[in-house]
Amino acid sequence: MSLPRTWRPLGVRLAVLFFGGMLLVICTFAWFGFDPSVRARFTFFQRSTLLALGLLYAAVGYALARSRVVAEETGLTVVNGYKRHVYDWAQVVAVRLPQGAPWATLDLADGTTVSVLAIQGSDGDRARAAVRGLRSLIDR
Repeated sequence: MSLPRTWRPLGVRLAVLFFGGMLLVICTFAWFGFDPSVRARFTFFQRSTLLALGLLYAAVGYALARSRVVAEETGLTVVNGYKRHVYDWAQVVAVRLPQGAPWATLDLADGTTVSVLAIQGSDGDRARAAVRGLRSLIDR
């Protein structure tokens, strides 16, 4: 397998785009479906609360969608949401994706584990192929 190699979640990114888009369309149609008198009764606080919830959804969706694992000659970079972890190959012992697990985990040499949100169990064969590819790199 040639390096660098990047793995990203597919299902999560599609769900964020689809449901985020649908939420935006529904809210827009609902807002403009109200009579002007009903829209005028919304207070600044109510409008800003709706905007804050939309921004929160966007921030969480962006964090999930940006998750990735990058394998390079020097090691492995794991991005989970807004956190970034860099590991040398010697630090990574194994990668696991048990049946029914939501995402893969890395076993590290110090005895700890790290979740890998980029490899989602819900991606099925794509996730299993990613784990096999990552295992082959770890075993090198």
